[in-house]
Amino acid sequence: MRQDGFRAEEIDTSRPHPARIYDYLLGGKDNYPVDRDAGDALAAAAPEVRIGVQANRAFLRRAVRYVVGRGVRQILDIGTGLPTSPNVHETAAELAPHVRVVYVDNDPIVHTHAGALLGGSGERGIVLGDLRDPRALVDHPDVRRVIDFDEPVAVLLVAVLHFLTDAEKPGEVVATLRDALPAGSYLVLSHATGDFADRSAAQAVYGRATATLNLRSHAAVERFFDGFELVEPGLAQVPFWRPDAPPPDGSAAIGFYGGVARKTA
Repeated sequence: MRQDGFRAEEIDTSRPHPARIYDYLLGGKDNYPVDRDAGDALAAAAPEVRIGVQANRAFLRRAVRYVVGRGVRQILDIGTGLPTSPNVHETAAELAPHVRVVYVDNDPIVHTHAGALLGGSGERGIVLGDLRDPRALVDHPDVRRVIDFDEPVAVLLVAVLHFLTDAEKPGEVVATLRDALPAGSYLVLSHATGDFADRSAAQAVYGRATATLNLRSHAAVERFFDGFELVEPGLAQVPFWRPDAPPPDGSAAIGFYGGVARKTA
């Protein structure tokens, strides 16, 4: 049986999936016991992880408001994860109507839930695709139906690049996306790091999941912005990127960097 373009048996519930672990840590319900067990193990290995994912989500909302506030009316959210309100299109709509948003994820469960949420809106889309093939994402007809690459686009890579190994060439992935964007576009990116504590035990949890966790240093994450101009305050821990409220207790230990950058040429 096929459902939304994939077979039901293609949904792997025998191993934790990053999107479902993330959903569990955010307090969501769209996860399985294997994901909850992984989330609990992750929290034991990295006690700041729950406030970290909340801070990362808050960074996403602030970044969306930033780019929409600078006139961007198209957003491509790659590695979107399971829907968590307020979603990107809801956050964008707080500032401007008719912002066009396409969500992309490689988990069929995400595809199903997001598709039900979005309905038939011509201003939004959901694509089952993989970041490892960025050209296919850019050329996907359901992306092109919503996104006009002759006009500025904000590409969101929030908490997703750290699931690509160095062998999968994440720098080239980002460069392919960058080269598809016109001047005036933005990159919004966050990435896990081990700069503030030894997180090898957390990495081991993802060793049993459908994707590994690949922690990178500040310098390594900053290189993903090559060809873009970082906006102030540059690449920072996510609670400290343009905060609109006092950062939560324990923020100094949060192992997520985040930044927003503009393509100027």
